[in-house]
Amino acid sequence: MGATADLAIIMVHFHTPRLVAEAVACLKDDLSSSGLCGLRVEWILVDNGSEPEDQELFQNLGLNRLDPGGNTGYGGGVNRGVAASTAPWLVVMNPDVLVLSGCLGALLAPLKAGTDVVGPRFYWDRELHLLLPPNEPRRRRWEIVASLGRRFPSTAGWARRSWRRHVRRHWKAEGLFPSFELSGALLAFSREAWGKVGPFDEAFPLYFEETDWLHRLRRAGGSACYVNEASAIHLYNRSASQEPRAAAWLAQSRQRFQRSHYGSWFAALTGLVERGATDLSGGAATATDGASLTLPGEEPLWIEISPTVMGFPAAAEQVDPRQQRIWTIPSAVRRDLSPGVCWVRVVTEGGGELEVHAVALP
Repeated sequence: MGATADLAIIMVHFHTPRLVAEAVACLKDDLSSSGLCGLRVEWILVDNGSEPEDQELFQNLGLNRLDPGGNTGYGGGVNRGVAASTAPWLVVMNPDVLVLSGCLGALLAPLKAGTDVVGPRFYWDRELHLLLPPNEPRRRRWEIVASLGRRFPSTAGWARRSWRRHVRRHWKAEGLFPSFELSGALLAFSREAWGKVGPFDEAFPLYFEETDWLHRLRRAGGSACYVNEASAIHLYNRSASQEPRAAAWLAQSRQRFQRSHYGSWFAALTGLVERGATDLSGGAATATDGASLTLPGEEPLWIEISPTVMGFPAAAEQVDPRQQRIWTIPSAVRRDLSPGVCWVRVVTEGGGELEVHAVALP
């Protein structure tokens, strides 16, 4: 069957209809402002869960709603959306992603030049302060470093430094940065790339499905790039927070990924290392109920914020204390984080940690 569209935009939805409406509005604004309004677009929504009144909204938005009959997970939703589309270029995404002006054009350009798959730079907040990290570097060496960092205080700093080098290479890159550590929150790829790898593995109910797919693409000799010129806001954890099984699925998916790509023995080893993980705060963190910090020194700093005591992965913002002496956690970010404690680190350009704060969350 020949293509009847230029671009397919496939959104996988689960009980977040208002986010769908905003995401579609941002996509249409971007297509219009970037001079791409002439593209023939297939608008496909795979509906893993909704209410009857939501479905009328989707129809009014001009979306082709696919009903898989239940929650098929993100991977299952992507597979059904791709199968229902005809376009040579595809964007798959969560509804909690808001593309910024120029995003789609910046993603399509390298695809048309031959890159198999690309992903944008993500911000956590609408004010574009905090950068969200790319995925962790899923290699055996990193998995060992991360597992040791989760278990032992003496190696947690080593793991953070390794992670920090990885994410800053992405954030500071100019132009296209070759990388398979892209977030599945929004991926753009060619139909040829899909043909090289095949569909997402639906045995991953949530998390790691894009990591597995990209890992298979790398092994097949494909190409992938992180595109700094393409920016989007990812309203972190909005869809997953609607699914009570999300935490269990994360652990299950990580184990499955390790078994599939590194072997059962490796997955068992990392599980053994992490069992009984230690409190890594070591008493060094400053406890605070506030969300504002007074920044030290006169040199540019990175402020990292993580929901985990290990401090990785983390979102981060680069700030200059000479221009901004007080740094405040964006209010929307505070709302996105689960009640308890988040960990904020003040870090030099060279990676040295100046301060650690344990911030209480209501």
